[in-house]
Amino acid sequence: MVRRVAIIGAGVSGLASIKCCLDEGLEPTCFEKNESIGGVWQFTETPEEGRATVYRSVISNTSKEMSCFSDFPFPADFPNYLRHSKLLDYLRMYAEKFHLLDYIRFKTTVCSVRKQPDFTATGQWLVVTETNGQRTSVAFDAIMVCSGHYAELNLPLDYFPGIENFQGRYLHTWEYRDPKPFEGGKVLVVGAGNSGGDIAVEIGRTGAQVFLSTRTGTWVLSRISDAGWPLDMIFTTRFSRFIERILPACFINRILAKKFRQWFNHENYGLIPVQSSWKPFIVNDELPSYILCGDVVVKPNVKAFTETSVIFEDETVEENVDVVIFATGYKTSFPFLDESLHSVCKSHMNLYKQVFPPHLEKPTLAIIGTIAIAGSTLPAVELQARWVTRVFNGSSKLPPVNKQISDIAKRKKDLLKHWGGSQIARTSFVSYMDEIAACIGVKPNIPLLFLSDTKLALEVVFGPCTSYQYRLNGPGKWKKARSAILTQWDRALKPLRTRVIDGSTKCTTASCLFKILALITFLGAASLVFRY
Repeated sequence: MVRRVAIIGAGVSGLASIKCCLDEGLEPTCFEKNESIGGVWQFTETPEEGRATVYRSVISNTSKEMSCFSDFPFPADFPNYLRHSKLLDYLRMYAEKFHLLDYIRFKTTVCSVRKQPDFTATGQWLVVTETNGQRTSVAFDAIMVCSGHYAELNLPLDYFPGIENFQGRYLHTWEYRDPKPFEGGKVLVVGAGNSGGDIAVEIGRTGAQVFLSTRTGTWVLSRISDAGWPLDMIFTTRFSRFIERILPACFINRILAKKFRQWFNHENYGLIPVQSSWKPFIVNDELPSYILCGDVVVKPNVKAFTETSVIFEDETVEENVDVVIFATGYKTSFPFLDESLHSVCKSHMNLYKQVFPPHLEKPTLAIIGTIAIAGSTLPAVELQARWVTRVFNGSSKLPPVNKQISDIAKRKKDLLKHWGGSQIARTSFVSYMDEIAACIGVKPNIPLLFLSDTKLALEVVFGPCTSYQYRLNGPGKWKKARSAILTQWDRALKPLRTRVIDGSTKCTTASCLFKILALITFLGAASLVFRY
């Protein structure tokens, strides 16, 4: 029986895993190679080998209500989108509240994780760690790998002929901290993901000229949605997901593309995705303005470098480029695992429910947090940890290996169909959360909820799909979950209403009417689906 669990990493995933182990009666020991918690959210002034961290100006792309642990809301006065320092404060509060620091061994590196000789019978692992140059070997009943997917830089220099002759400086975003070293310079940012967009804008304020190279293009969304609400609180709902599932994908894509174009015409700005698809997108409130002002110029993919210039695929040339910043992301890597296991675990698409390697004789190793979903990862990794710890203690069971493999193959097929083979394929947030919740027994029962608590049911279906929904019933039920759901909009408003005008009220009538109409539509559509 599993009792002792080794947790590798004390970032978001590691902290959630420690708490879930304690909730399920397990004995966690967390190994963290750095001196503090927080993982990538722990900012450092200078890059440190083997340590990924955020740059100075990072602000979260998902709002606080969509990004909190399910039984620990953010303080109401915290801003809706958080600087890295605020998010780190929240993680520290979480660790203090649940006494998680007592189970962490800091400045301890995990060197290797290997099966014990009797693994087939016991499922145990031998974990070798190093602290202050001294190695220690300890046997554990189970392993939760929470080291994240920012371990290894993705720097594909082979795809850029001539880079070896380039006389300027080139670096990966891992080295970037702030725009000061690039003031007055001519800078090329390669890659239009979230980091690439942020850095292009930031350097654009003081640089002579910034070029943003994108291979596929991208939709650019603002954090601010209709009426000033956080974007993800408006769009990440069960009702929206239901509509996406019953309507043809091509129709949904056209609707979303039209919605995204309302802010600005992406084609005019050189950002329109190569394929007429809505799927690749970034969150950036300033990029369109900087393109409009000429501080950032969007370019196609790089064809080649010369000593001082850059040639693009449309044959245009930019001379006298001083610096190239590669915003090309990271690769998932678990160097402490043996090669056969590492080759499976380095891709979330090879794992059952993006968590369990399917071929192990005993399900005593889980990968937490390398998930790819269209939404906040924090509540998703917490739900993963809740499921995994229940599998470890025997409360939940995994299906036979052949069914796990079939599920993996189906997921791959669906993602390839939906995303066209893109490397940025992401699972729907609501669908994935419900999928894992069903494995635990905490997925909300919507019909029953409408019968027993209509007010709550309306908010669960038509409001944001926040993590509190997965504490309403079943294992780990939290008595304050209902209240947290019904007050989530109040917490979103709290940091905004710092100047309240006399007589100002919330427009609740219109909101209720919309939900009632939406409910009628929802029930009508559902009846048609079930009938035909």
